[in-house]
Parts: sequence; structure tokens; C-alpha cells
Amino acid sequence: MIEENIRRLRKNAKMSQEDLAEKLSVVRQTVSKWERGLSVPDAEMVIKIAALFNVPVSELLGMETQADGSAAPHSAAVSDISTKELTEELARLNAELAEKNKAERRMKLVSQKRGVILLLCFAAVIFSANIQNQTLAACAVGVCSIAALLILYKNLALFTDTVADEMHTRALTITTFFNIGMILVVITVTMLTESGVFTLSASGEKIFATAVVAVIIIFSGMISPRLPFNRHTGLRLPWTVRDEATWNVAHRILGITALPVALFYIAAAIGADDHMKTITLCAVAFWIGIPAAVSYIYYQRKMHGRA
Repeated sequence: MIEENIRRLRKNAKMSQEDLAEKLSVVRQTVSKWERGLSVPDAEMVIKIAALFNVPVSELLGMETQADGSAAPHSAAVSDISTKELTEELARLNAELAEKNKAERRMKLVSQKRGVILLLCFAAVIFSANIQNQTLAACAVGVCSIAALLILYKNLALFTDTVADEMHTRALTITTFFNIGMILVVITVTMLTESGVFTLSASGEKIFATAVVAVIIIFSGMISPRLPFNRHTGLRLPWTVRDEATWNVAHRILGITALPVALFYIAAAIGADDHMKTITLCAVAFWIGIPAAVSYIYYQRKMHGRA
């Protein structure tokens, strides 16, 4: 690349960035940007740099290399390519630079949005652990959770590389609104019961809790096979977020097992007077554990196969 060639030629000539800038009648920051790949010199400056170091323009641009990867001999004339070729090559380099800058800006924005989402999630945990009043705690946790989900919804295209597919976009949108809806339902019921608007008996609380968990499990089975590979929505495990094929395996398994797990959970919850926590934990363990285990085995076999 041209930035590496400028840096190499400058160091071979035992010049500092200030020395090179002075000879080219530019400021040191300009040379620094060239060498860091933040900008590309124009055609006139490329010819000037090549003449200064007595190398062909094509070599400076990285257009000519030998089979062993070393630079071509310096016997060729400095202006060894046509103006048209030089213009086309600089246009290509500028296009690559624009794409690089765009990707870097995107990653920076993703990091900022992710940081806000994590901060809201952390705040929700703090509120739930420290606010004694259950109504206020539910409100605080709900506000933080919904705010995080809204940020995710507004930035779906930013967070997901494959979001161009209309089906995948719809799946992410549906999932986000489902999560918001479930949070609102739980908060509303909590606030109404805590404020005394209506009361739930022990059996009523069990039915409500069972329904919430079962709906979440069933919904996951319906939507999971359509979720695109991403790091923000879905079964986000260390191995599923590293490999798209592993992600697809995990979510296909989740789509197959979710409904049977939900039905067994409902049956067990209806027939059990006690041990609801244990039954729920077992259901969640099977719901997440089966696709997690199968996808982990797949990932390990795939990685060992590559090795």
C-alpha cells in the first residue's frame, strides 16, 4: 500500500516526517496522515514523492512487485505510468480509503451505542437490587430496559451486517417489539398489584408467571430460525457470535425444541403445587442448554476440522 511505501522510503532515506514535509512543501501532519492511511496524496504529489526518492510511480503506488514480493528494480523511469493510469489508481485508493473510514466510523458508533445499552442494563440491575419499593423498582428497571431496546431498534441496521435482507429485518423488529411488550406487561401487572388495584392469589401468580415464561419460550422458537447473525439479539454465546454457521445451527435447534419444552413446562407447572422455581429453572436450562450444547459441539468440530 502507498502508506507503507512512503514510510519505508522515508526511513530508508533516513528522513523524519518533518524532513519529508519540508522537501514536499507540506506540513508534517500531512505526511503523518499519508503514512497512517488516513489520506492519499494527489497525482502531482505522488509524482513529486516518486521523484524525490527516485523510484517509479508504480512502485510507490504498489502496482508493481516481483514474484517474491520485493519491489521492482529502480531502473524504470519515475513517470512510468500514464496520467490516466495514475488517475485511475488514485481513484481506486481513495475509494478504498473512503470505505475504510466508513467502516471505522461505523465501528465507533456501534461501540458508543453498545456502551449506552450496557450502561442501561447495568443501571437496571442496580435499581432492582437497591430499590426496596417493588413498584418503583419495576418502573426503574422497565424504563432502563425499554430505553435499551429502543436504542437497539433504532440502530438495527448499524448493529447487524446482514440486515439488508427484508425477512431478517422484520424478524429483528418483531423480536425487539415483543421484548418491549413483555416488559410493559410485567411492569403493568406489578404496578397494579402493588398499588392494590387488583390482587393475585398464589395460584394466579403462578399462572401469570408460567404464562410469561411459556410465551417467551414459544416466541423464541418461532422467531429464532429467522434471526440473522448478530451480536445483540438471539442466543448470544461465545461460540455462536464467532461463527455464522454455528449461529444458524443453534437457532435452528432452538426453533425445534422451544415448543416441546414450553408444553412440558406448562404441564409440569400445572401439576406442581410447589417447586415452581425449580421447574422454571429446569425448563430454561433445557430451552437454552440443548441448542447451546449442540452448537458448541458443532463449533468445536468445525474448528478442529479447520486446524
